[in-house]
Amino acid sequence: AIEDEIRPESGEAVRALHDLGVRVAMITGDSQTVADSVARRLGIDDVAAQVLPADKASAIKQFQSGAQKVAMVGDGVNDAPALATADIGIAMGAGTDVAVESAGIVLVRSDPRDVVRTIKLSRATYRKMLQNLGWATVYNVIAIPAAAGVFVHWGIGLPMSVGAPAMNLSTVIVAVNAQFLRQLLL
Repeated sequence: AIEDEIRPESGEAVRALHDLGVRVAMITGDSQTVADSVARRLGIDDVAAQVLPADKASAIKQFQSGAQKVAMVGDGVNDAPALATADIGIAMGAGTDVAVESAGIVLVRSDPRDVVRTIKLSRATYRKMLQNLGWATVYNVIAIPAAAGVFVHWGIGLPMSVGAPAMNLSTVIVAVNAQFLRQLLL
């Protein structure tokens, strides 16, 4: 069987995706034999082989029927419908204009490890968003009633002259917390 050379970073990317708890599938037009060989060498979990370009979107829908979020990574014209169908379409930077237009995320480089970095950044951003939402909620649950005088009976009050700066402080804390994403090692 003739097959393309597997880039060393592909195996590293698959292992890193597994470490993140991501199940990896391959949809290819290659023969089942070639696809199984590549999947075995890379540690890919699921294989859909001999898939015609027009049927890649249907293969994505099949994976979606398992009630899981499905990300599709592609770079060619043949990948565009599948990229658009996937919950998350990721176009590799060296891809065609059609693939780039169909994807929700465009990676500048054609390095599969960037998919791992994207997932890590996405998860960290989501966690940071929840932290900021939690902080803002707690802050406002305390600060707004204090500014309205609800706690005056217990000797806790917030002068009006402190109210506006206090609201700005909430925004500053959320912004500073978000800046910690820059320290994320991808």
